[in-house]
Amino acid sequence: MNAPQETPLTLHVARASTIEQIPLELIRVINPRQRNKKVFSRLVDSIATLGLKRPITVARTSTGFDLVCGQGRLEAFKALGERSIPCVIILASEIERYLISLVENLARRKHSKLDLLEAINSLHDRGYTTKQISEKTCLDYNYVGGILILLRQGEERLISAVEKGWLPIKIAITVARSDDTVIQNAMLEAYESGLLKGNQLMKVRQLIDSRRATGKCFSHQKKQEQITTSRQLLNAYQSEVRRQRIMVKKADIGEQRLLFVVTALRKLLSDEYFCSLLKSEGIEDMPQVLADRVKGET
Repeated sequence: MNAPQETPLTLHVARASTIEQIPLELIRVINPRQRNKKVFSRLVDSIATLGLKRPITVARTSTGFDLVCGQGRLEAFKALGERSIPCVIILASEIERYLISLVENLARRKHSKLDLLEAINSLHDRGYTTKQISEKTCLDYNYVGGILILLRQGEERLISAVEKGWLPIKIAITVARSDDTVIQNAMLEAYESGLLKGNQLMKVRQLIDSRRATGKCFSHQKKQEQITTSRQLLNAYQSEVRRQRIMVKKADIGEQRLLFVVTALRKLLSDEYFCSLLKSEGIEDMPQVLADRVKGET
């Protein structure tokens, strides 16, 4: 890694500065912070692949240099076995060095993942290919391609689920491109292949229902259709009938399960040995509503 040419610049607090190649052992970290291992690993891979995009900032002292900005880049160079690193050298007092370092750390607010994904979309709009974006961001090629599809179609709900890790990008693209029948078949195939598991499948179904009811975006709600024809009126009526039938079936199933539990408890509580066992374990009561049903009072 070749050192950049020496150049002067002016900073908001510090005075005139230059850029030099400085040995790593001469640089002291004055305001260290803990780093996310996964993020740091990506930074090391990026520097190893593309090189250092921006020099770190240091201030000259009587014994060497104090680090002002760029702890991650400095540690990445150490991890890669480098002996020196390009540095912007500023002239600042000790108080000013701490102030600049503190401001830099505070300025590193955590951007939402949607902001970062919009940045990917911006790169694509500027003419970068999916392959180039993948190489520059160290993201999987298929992942970048899928995210661009979702972004172009405004699929905020699907993107959020993908970023949280419980919706595979392949399923998200299928949902974005397909109708209800294809989506149901895709979910069945994903469940049978193990791509989606029990709780995960339920969350995907809830996501699809929310997307259908309120739209692709979190901030926009789907406008209710105005029923202007007899066909639309009939469709709305049939849809409501189906919904109520499902609700009745669920209620029947719940009643049957409750009846089974009550019958089983009545039989068990008539057994003296079982009652003695409950007392020995300190289990001598039950919810009042259930107790009333067991006694036949409701």
